[in-house]
Amino acid sequence: MGIYLKLIWSYLKIGFFGFGGGYAMLALIENEIVTPGWITEKTFTDIVAISQMTPGPIGINSATYIGYAAPMQAMPGASPLWGILGSVICTLVVVLPSFLLVIYAGHFVRRHRDSEVIEGIFRGLRPVVIGLIASAALILMNGENFGYVPRDIAVSIAIAVAALAVNLFTKLHPIFIICAAGVAGFILF
Repeated sequence: MGIYLKLIWSYLKIGFFGFGGGYAMLALIENEIVTPGWITEKTFTDIVAISQMTPGPIGINSATYIGYAAPMQAMPGASPLWGILGSVICTLVVVLPSFLLVIYAGHFVRRHRDSEVIEGIFRGLRPVVIGLIASAALILMNGENFGYVPRDIAVSIAIAVAALAVNLFTKLHPIFIICAAGVAGFILF
């Protein structure tokens, strides 16, 4: 049962301090779920990849997965219902702070919408969010994503650059580009 309290505490922190969306939250999520050993770095990378293919934000998708996986790892042989309970708890806990903050902030901002202080706060938050997103990009530049062999790293970077170039200079739909990059990765690796 202690695992649920740890999960609640971790996802409350993620919910309260994860500003800027899913990518900006990645560093905090990784610190809270990989460091205690609930999942490996490889599994974390897989969660991020799967979160891109499934509907919903990364924070909520990871909360649902970790909420299931952590109790099952902490209590080997336990019923899957304990994992489902963990999924529900973590998903609700990660959403709760945002829900409460949005209700309060919406009321506050509506009352003070013309205030220079509020405008200054939002201007100050922009670089922080950009920094958090850049941090997420650096976290995802690991051996699990790019490989450890120099050839693998070069091939991964070439696929990424090619996908970016196709996206910037053609009118192809991004899903086609993602599928093509996946096929290229499958063939080359």
